[in-house]
Amino acid sequence: PMDHLRSAFSRMLQVRKQRYSRFTLQPTEDGERHVEIKLCEDSAEADRQPGGSPCFRPASLQHMCFCGLAFLLTICLGCLIGVICSRKLQVALPSCESPSGMTTVSQPKMSPAADIPAEETELTWKDISQLLKHKLTSASFTKALSEFDSSGGAAGSEEDERLGDLIFNQFKEQSMEPWTDQHYVQLQTPDSQRPNRVRFGSAVFYPEGYLAYSAPGSVEGKLVYGNYGRQEDLQVLHTHNVGLEGSVLLLRAGNISFAEQVANAAANGAAAVLIYPDPEQHTYRQNTPLYGHVHLGSGDPYTPGFPSFNHTQFPPTQSSGLPKIPAQTLTARDAIVLLQNISGPEAAADSGFKGGLSSLVYRLGGEENITVEVNNVLVNRKIHNVFGVIKGFIDPDRYVVLGAQRDAWGKGYTRATVGTSVLVELAKAVRQMVERDGFQPRRSIIFASWSAGEYGSVGATEWLEGYMSSIGQKVVTYISLDGVVMGSGSFVASASPLLYSLLESTMKEVQEPAGSGTLYSRIGPGTWEASVMRPMKMDDPAYPFLAFAGIPSISFHFISKNTDSYMYYGTDLDNKDHLNYQTGHKTGEVAAAAAQVAGQMALRLAHDHLLKLDTRGYSSLLQNAVSRVYKRILQLSQSGQLKEVNPKWVVRARGSFNRAANSIKLAMDNTDLTDQEACRILNDRLMRVESTLLSPYESPVETPFRHLLLGRGPHTLASIAECTDMESLRVQLALATWNLQGCANAMMGNIWDINDKY
Repeated sequence: PMDHLRSAFSRMLQVRKQRYSRFTLQPTEDGERHVEIKLCEDSAEADRQPGGSPCFRPASLQHMCFCGLAFLLTICLGCLIGVICSRKLQVALPSCESPSGMTTVSQPKMSPAADIPAEETELTWKDISQLLKHKLTSASFTKALSEFDSSGGAAGSEEDERLGDLIFNQFKEQSMEPWTDQHYVQLQTPDSQRPNRVRFGSAVFYPEGYLAYSAPGSVEGKLVYGNYGRQEDLQVLHTHNVGLEGSVLLLRAGNISFAEQVANAAANGAAAVLIYPDPEQHTYRQNTPLYGHVHLGSGDPYTPGFPSFNHTQFPPTQSSGLPKIPAQTLTARDAIVLLQNISGPEAAADSGFKGGLSSLVYRLGGEENITVEVNNVLVNRKIHNVFGVIKGFIDPDRYVVLGAQRDAWGKGYTRATVGTSVLVELAKAVRQMVERDGFQPRRSIIFASWSAGEYGSVGATEWLEGYMSSIGQKVVTYISLDGVVMGSGSFVASASPLLYSLLESTMKEVQEPAGSGTLYSRIGPGTWEASVMRPMKMDDPAYPFLAFAGIPSISFHFISKNTDSYMYYGTDLDNKDHLNYQTGHKTGEVAAAAAQVAGQMALRLAHDHLLKLDTRGYSSLLQNAVSRVYKRILQLSQSGQLKEVNPKWVVRARGSFNRAANSIKLAMDNTDLTDQEACRILNDRLMRVESTLLSPYESPVETPFRHLLLGRGPHTLASIAECTDMESLRVQLALATWNLQGCANAMMGNIWDINDKY
């Protein structure tokens, strides 16, 4: 039938084959080409074209009617075939039932375009924050704390190395490309053949504890009790005419570091120092040995300013912070014997000299002789730091570093175990967020496990000294995880002012580990800074990063109420049971909250287009420091002691700093966040602030902590405000002024944006 239909159509239409029209491109005088289309218009021309033309001859009426009928017949036939096929398909469908009896129909095959997945949306900060919160649980920390709890690992010991290998393998399992760096450092230990000794009358003590980096030797002198050994305490002794020259100064531990106690004593003429834990602050058993170090600095004191990779390539030298007098610790029980037999005047009741031994009269002494013999020896130990990294996707050469020490005197549960557990669990959580949840940090996050932290952040400082040229202005921030859990009920922190704003926003997001609300809501708005922030001390593990390397740094602690330290530090009582008691047996929960604080800050710094470093945080600190210098210079000028020195120069430098800070804030408010180059340039300006506050005029050998505002030495604004040597004051003021002006210039960015008139 179909052949008959085709035949009918052919006879009815009787048309010639269609020929395609010709398209020609005719060039015009101006060189352009135009399309010329030729169509057949008359029959004469069409007849001359072989194969016919698109011109149709009219068909007869009979043929047209027959064509219409054939067309209708074709439609009817097609409909009939469609109905028959549809019924056959419906009959076959029940055979495709699933085992459960549900009828399933196969889906039509999608086109290639439909197979393309939708574009992934970037995670918001709220998404990232919630992901981190769900991954950091108290259960995971309870397991980690158990895994890293050890019998104690002194720096360079087999246990220290075992823990380092364990951390390395954990990072390796997380595909964090771990690596190590090794250092050969000089550590000091007691001589097993010649123990340290203290002789007072007929009593002779052989203390187990010791102070690393003490000067060796034997000294005899008058025994003097000097409270904590602070400058104000030593002034009380002068007031009572108790001489310190050649004396042996008995001090109670606390308030300032062992190194500062010994340095103050030596500066006032003392010949030796004895330090003990007084029951007023240390309520543990009285025969507990006490350990620590007395290097007024950080790192290996026998390679100051350069790394301890191999001692043979460096000339022998020593840190200026090494003490020149012997120093030794005593137990509280031994100290009681001394205090019971000391004579001399009694300090005033309001002097704060009276300790926790209520049965004793705390006399100042200065009459009885005592002998101190220290025989510590230097040993060369190989230590290694362990690192893992989660690389950034946009700026991988910018790093946020989190670190924790793993060595300790004794078990070191609070000192090392908790920080190491937080470090590893936080690394696992962030790695999972990248692999499973689509988190893509802009900047890299480095996780570091340090050795020899108990000797004064030796491992961390050696790393800074060894790689400063590589990491100089690439480390965005350092977050210390040492001692993050010391108890519960209170929260304190020490940080660069650049990080105050970041900490405040973090406290608003992290929940209290025990109780309702956030860390911030418990303190209350407007008072958080006074309640939480503390000046960063020299023995803070974050201090070398801030004051030596010029890196914005922070350390924080969950701590028991009405305390400012952890009394078990430096003893063999720093164990799991004592920390559990301090946290109300919620160490896992508090550790999870501490990880939240560190993690929120690190991820915020790694995620945001613009670094959350607030230059305005330095405004009040700088204002107070410059104001003190200005008043001091004005006072000396008016008295005639200082001539031809204008204090307005340092005030102008402070003004330049403030203008530069405002310029950065304005740029941040107006920067297009989609412009990666603009964001990077602005972030570089932010990262210059801390590093350019380091004095370029001070030697890292003589003055390692070169920070103009937060360092230690004659170059700081605080020291200039108290300087009594007029010539030294004149020089240091000029250098400090240009140090501050140079920082302001660096913050401005482009050289042509600097328009200060000097």
